[in-house]
Amino acid sequence: MRIDIITLFPEMCNTVLDESIIGRARKKGAMELECHQLRDFAFDKHKRVDDTTYGGGMGMLMKAEPIALCFESLCNSLGKKPHFIYMSPKGRVLTQQRVKELSELDNIAILCGHYEGVDQRVLDSFVDEEISIGDYVLTGGELPALILTDAVCRMLPGVLSEDVCFEEESHFNGLLEYPQYTKPQEWRGMTVPEVLMSGHHANIDKWRYEHSLIETARLRPDMLEKLELSDKDIQLLKNEGII
Repeated sequence: MRIDIITLFPEMCNTVLDESIIGRARKKGAMELECHQLRDFAFDKHKRVDDTTYGGGMGMLMKAEPIALCFESLCNSLGKKPHFIYMSPKGRVLTQQRVKELSELDNIAILCGHYEGVDQRVLDSFVDEEISIGDYVLTGGELPALILTDAVCRMLPGVLSEDVCFEEESHFNGLLEYPQYTKPQEWRGMTVPEVLMSGHHANIDKWRYEHSLIETARLRPDMLEKLELSDKDIQLLKNEGII
């Protein structure tokens, strides 16, 4: 898979993407990540990519032509149009399901906005979807773009050691992850649940599922509305005093 990020701060993006798990996967070729400096497609000597908004108002707006030229150049180099995403607080909030769907594409491009956003004509002409990472506003689209890139890349083959690394995590199966423990067995008077040290995998799996359900019901009850709970699930939550 290849991901292209159109940004005013490619160095910032590369600094993050060259580190940790994603950085190691990038170096071994598990995916291709490229960051493009939008100012390279500006016209004047100051490399300005923004201007005032029609109708007045505070702040500047990113101009259409530099973005269009950058994206068209990318399309020409690839020989096709990648799925184009604009990181925007107006977009659909990112979910693990959408991450999974995007990870199955061959190529996505991500536009990082700044200031008051971008000229609407760019969105109408090129962008396939707008994605938000939450109902709040940041100073730029780089952090959201990096979050999306990280979330997608870790789903790709060869990035994590095994698929189970993400298949048992929060949100992958509609539940939050179960509690986890490491050594020592006793810490400040608190002990690890006996079942986790039993070696009985069926019992461990049962405990993990039940506690994923309990954690979800306690912390994100809204997620339960999307699940089909069995009679045993409902009884478990009743016994816990949650429902």
